[in-house]
Amino acid sequence: MSLFTDARQVIAGGVNSPVRAFASVGGEPIFFKSAKGSRFQAEDGKEYIDYVGSWGPMILGHAHPEVIDAVVTTAQQGLSFGAPCVLETKIAEKICSMLPTVDRVRMVSSGTEATMSAIRLARGHTGRDKIIKFEGCYHGHSDSLLIKAGSGALTLGVPSSPGVPAGLAEHTITLSYNDIDGVKAAFAEIGDQVACVIVEPIAGNMNMVPPVAGFLETLREECTKAGALLIFDEVMTGFRVARGCAQAVFGIEPDITTLGKVIGGGMPAAAYCGRADVMASIAPDGPVYQAGTLSGNPVAMAAGLKTLEKIDDDAFWASLTAKTRKLVDGLAAAAADAGIPVSVEAEGGMFGMVFTADGPVRSYAQVAAGDVDRFKRFFHGMLDEGIYLAPSAFEAGFVSAAHSDDDIDDTIAAASKVFATL
Repeated sequence: MSLFTDARQVIAGGVNSPVRAFASVGGEPIFFKSAKGSRFQAEDGKEYIDYVGSWGPMILGHAHPEVIDAVVTTAQQGLSFGAPCVLETKIAEKICSMLPTVDRVRMVSSGTEATMSAIRLARGHTGRDKIIKFEGCYHGHSDSLLIKAGSGALTLGVPSSPGVPAGLAEHTITLSYNDIDGVKAAFAEIGDQVACVIVEPIAGNMNMVPPVAGFLETLREECTKAGALLIFDEVMTGFRVARGCAQAVFGIEPDITTLGKVIGGGMPAAAYCGRADVMASIAPDGPVYQAGTLSGNPVAMAAGLKTLEKIDDDAFWASLTAKTRKLVDGLAAAAADAGIPVSVEAEGGMFGMVFTADGPVRSYAQVAAGDVDRFKRFFHGMLDEGIYLAPSAFEAGFVSAAHSDDDIDDTIAAASKVFATL
């Protein structure tokens, strides 16, 4: 019996998060045994260069010694208090110092919890019910967000998962990402009913799709005019694409920002944060309730704080950006040499690649029209070469500070070999 077969006997679906199951690429998932720097070792002893990085958090690489030391030292003083600790204040101060749009922070334990709480805050603060989100953006699995668009932009949406009440769909408007005219039309019709717009400023859950010029600016303008709040979901992009997150890259000021992944340094931690007047609506200061037993867990705070301290440096970002650009340029060149059309993107330590001649990719429809079968073959070919990529054509990839020039050269060489077989 395989490790996955064993897991399926006692874990629902054999995994604790669906994409890990390799369902979209075929085959059985690889079970990790250990990881260090840019590489991990599987249970069967094979070593891989890792471009998933626990889906983004490991920006310093796996098991960075200073992060591990911070975790061990803190754990020796207690794993959880359920009461205030100074580390919570220190990481909140650090976040505020790195994000000028943030006055107050509330720590939680997951990105889903952060976005769910941010939307509740927006609804409570504005006294409105409707929210606007975008096709292809993922903001966690809370009920309000598992809604797909109806037959028209402003028709009633439809729950995209069993277990989501149909009544919630009437409060969620799903528009097309990067559709500026669609945003303006929606606000013209229902702007006074909209509590918030939630968006990934760089979409990372339909591969990697940047915003077109004017899209984020339009969201800011329309929200301001309508009295709605703009939420940037930076769970993925936060401290991953730039020192000041995606909002610094594009020069847009959201009202609320959600963070995760990097701010936990590999431990379960996330946050929602924003302007002081908005955050004042959260209990105990205000009427909007949210709580969490493990929120601000000291071990997670220690890992996250040490990570943020290590990346708060211009030289760090220059190096990480150069590594990522070298990787995507090399992949694009290798694909071109093999006559295979691809569209690549990169920002900071985040990258994407879609098998399509219709680039640059700026919409979910373009990603969905890509050659998924070719991606599956590419994914397994790279696995055979010792390169671990996200097991889905709809996920971004991540480079860490631990990736060496040799790692990237080896990856490009492996890709050249695999492209030749496609």
